[in-house]
Amino acid sequence: MLRSEKKSLVRFLVIYMTSTMVLFSIASWIFYTSSKQNIIEKQQQSLKYEAKHLLSKIRHLHQSHAPKLYYPNSKEYKSAIYDLDKNYIFGSFDKVVEYDAMHTDDKILVYKDKVEPYYLGSAYMLLAQKLNQQAITQLQQQIFWMMLTAGVFFTILGYFLGRLFVAPMRESIEMMNKFIQDTTHELNTPISTILTNIEMIETFHPEINHTDEFKRMEIASKTLSRIYDDLSYLKLNHRYHREIISLDMVEFLKQRVIYFESIAKAKDVNIELIIKDSVIWHIDKNDAIRLIDNLLSNAIKYNHIKGIVTIILYKEKLVIQDNGIGIKKSDLKYIQQRFQRANSSEGGFGIGLDIVNQVVAYYHFKLTIESQPNQGTSITIGWNI
Repeated sequence: MLRSEKKSLVRFLVIYMTSTMVLFSIASWIFYTSSKQNIIEKQQQSLKYEAKHLLSKIRHLHQSHAPKLYYPNSKEYKSAIYDLDKNYIFGSFDKVVEYDAMHTDDKILVYKDKVEPYYLGSAYMLLAQKLNQQAITQLQQQIFWMMLTAGVFFTILGYFLGRLFVAPMRESIEMMNKFIQDTTHELNTPISTILTNIEMIETFHPEINHTDEFKRMEIASKTLSRIYDDLSYLKLNHRYHREIISLDMVEFLKQRVIYFESIAKAKDVNIELIIKDSVIWHIDKNDAIRLIDNLLSNAIKYNHIKGIVTIILYKEKLVIQDNGIGIKKSDLKYIQQRFQRANSSEGGFGIGLDIVNQVVAYYHFKLTIESQPNQGTSITIGWNI
């Protein structure tokens, strides 16, 4: 799966899972609140029944006229009775509990009721019982497992929906890749013929080398050759056998500047090479060519007439700068993706920076692009040596 497909799939899954889990969480919260309230109401009904039972015991004590009265205690709940002014008379609490200060919370369930008639001088009754946390805990566990199961189910479902979502993109990319393969195949023979004949002309007719017609033909052939090499690289990248060598970047950059001289002169662009340090790259030479050529080609292509391309080689980085048309900040986010171009006026397939990014990723380099519209672009390739 290509990076653009993965990015689209991830975006779809994030939006899908976020919206689904938010809705499911709201539904679960409503269900939890409703179920918890039902548990509390059932326990309140049970406490109300216990209050009636306690009242009958108090009435029996009131009517018994026994010399000693024993307040009816219970292991299930605590209770107390109060007079008309809500002053504490007696109860089974460990300490005196004020009638108005006792309220239901997350731990204690409280039930209050009037006593009519006033048995044993009491006018109010208060019962308190620990809230049944076991039932609430079981409810929470049920909701947790339900959400976990739903999360796994919706993730799997979202993945398959996402695959269907990116299927049209995959088809378009496959069609584009097939077009590249067919184009590469068709370009092979004519490009080889052109390059062979140019070499023969340079060898047997050196006087023609300085004519404008020959230079234009040379520029066109080099452009075609570079496009062909890029298309071949995309086609064979995953099966490409790399031969890692120690490459002197000073000499290599001088060779690439000479290679692009005719192309640069055609646009009246000057290439400056500044060597700060001597650097050896351990890299496949063809990868280095793809990397540098694409960056130099873009720097020339998107430059102004009489513009300047500056190549600066440091010990820890390579910087290629131009003072061309630049890139918008909004375009920098996706400019490295395949078939993406920030400017369509100069043509091209939109594969140059994608190839650069592949080479950079393979050798664990660091690619940084800084650009301002109409001010130019600076591309830095950093490495650890």
